[in-house]
Amino acid sequence: MDFTNPLIYGVPCFLGLILVELTYSKHSDHDHIYNWKDLAASLTMGVGSTLIAPLIKTITVILLFSWVYELFNPMVDGVRQNIMGWESFGYAWYVWILCQIADDFSYYWFHRQNHMVRFFWAAHIVHHSSDNFNLGTAVRNGWFTIFYKPLFYVWIVAIGFPPEMLVVCLGIEALWQFQLHSQYVPKLGVIDKVFNTHTMHQVHHARNLEYMDKNHGGFLNIFDRVFGTFKELDEDIDIEYGVTHAPNSYNPLIILTHEYKDIWNDTKKSPKFRDKWMYIFGPPGWSHDGSTLTIKQQRRQLREAYRLEQLELELAE
Repeated sequence: MDFTNPLIYGVPCFLGLILVELTYSKHSDHDHIYNWKDLAASLTMGVGSTLIAPLIKTITVILLFSWVYELFNPMVDGVRQNIMGWESFGYAWYVWILCQIADDFSYYWFHRQNHMVRFFWAAHIVHHSSDNFNLGTAVRNGWFTIFYKPLFYVWIVAIGFPPEMLVVCLGIEALWQFQLHSQYVPKLGVIDKVFNTHTMHQVHHARNLEYMDKNHGGFLNIFDRVFGTFKELDEDIDIEYGVTHAPNSYNPLIILTHEYKDIWNDTKKSPKFRDKWMYIFGPPGWSHDGSTLTIKQQRRQLREAYRLEQLELELAE
């Protein structure tokens, strides 16, 4: 059964919505939301990603998803059977829902590892590198995540979901993620209890220490809640968007590659193989001499400083 990737229809909508938000922001009190040079850089990277994606996705579907699906779900007496013993899944409505949930689970771990593994972060930092949060930022995508992202999803076709179903679910996920990049949508009450919403994604794009590495979910927030990465927006905190080590450039090539350059330079700081490995595959901010800290280390340091401060106040009393 053939299906059309919803992103084919989504891309024109993306451009239209960006234009609407841009026009509104420039004719209201929110002029700061868009920066022309930053928007041009985001759109350039979005166009590049759009040009690369069809080729990679075609290879992914044909050579990976389809191959794995056939390998783990062979035809037996005219019926496709999973090697674990059950019949491979069809196209019933509830199978679509299950596939979308499986997609969201994979998206959570793919997205979280993009923040936990520095080599992945080097590709993903492109999306976070803008200090603006708007629909233009939504298309500010790196060109290299496409190469390893399918590895986080291949298990879905292995257990019996059709590859074309997964591709549609991936498209729906991308559509939801796009529209989250707006500051104009407030908290949504009961909807916030289940779905990953706009204010939650504002938290995700913030460089405030209390917000960093939070809210990795796709369209649901249950996996953030279960695995301890959920954080609500505190409206009393002024959000600072972007990253702590920004590229400080509007040049798309610099934005795409600056973190790889930093990784290379960091690997030369220590002769030990383990240290070099950690600079590449450890968490962002890790250093062999403590000159830079990971987010967890910074939070631990802050908690310790607060504990000592409270202890000193108690002793002073």
